[in-house]
Amino acid sequence: MESEQVTETSPSYEKMYQIFSDFMTRITKFEELVDVGNRFLVGFQQGLDFLRRPPIDMTSELVANIIKANETRRLSSYIEAGCVNMHDRKQCLGTLSTCHHGLLDHLIGAKSVVNELQCLLDDAATAVQNSNENLQDKDFHGDLDSNTDIITKEDFLPAHVQKPEITDYAALMAVIYGMVKQDYEMQERIVSSLSLKSSSGEMESYCLMWSLRPFIDDEIIHKAWRLIR
Repeated sequence: MESEQVTETSPSYEKMYQIFSDFMTRITKFEELVDVGNRFLVGFQQGLDFLRRPPIDMTSELVANIIKANETRRLSSYIEAGCVNMHDRKQCLGTLSTCHHGLLDHLIGAKSVVNELQCLLDDAATAVQNSNENLQDKDFHGDLDSNTDIITKEDFLPAHVQKPEITDYAALMAVIYGMVKQDYEMQERIVSSLSLKSSSGEMESYCLMWSLRPFIDDEIIHKAWRLIR
């Protein structure tokens, strides 16, 4: 039985295009959530750095002379408390709590978007099937292994972005979904690892990974946006 001829004005093509557009709208929402989550993570890092601020170096002769010349009961109490007053400590702990709760809320919102992307990917697979096009034994609907290198999926990218086929849209969605899912799982691991005992080195690494987003290929995302009319 011959494949249905699918053109850019056919119902099947328009259906797929709408699914793809909705998919990219969710990608934008995910990007916005990642930016907000990054601010919470940086706030958590700064809060920990404040609590770990080293006390005044009393071994310095210059510092010792300055303190001696300006010594008051309040200054002495401040130094004994580790150079952090109770008000600042309480405010800092409040900030840490706010940032941590913000990150937990971020995960809830991000997970919801990832689930929506999965549903749209399911819809795309159905649209491909209904279009009766030759899938060439490529499974766009399968569960993507989060550890799979994204480079191995380059064969699925559309060669001609000006006139993509229905299968091009579905393939590109599958690639992007795989990247986003891995990005979310990384964020989930970072948030679950946070505590007041997280070292400065750990926090620096967490913030760097969150900012760099190693699983996201910007070129592929840009290619997808160029398919939106």
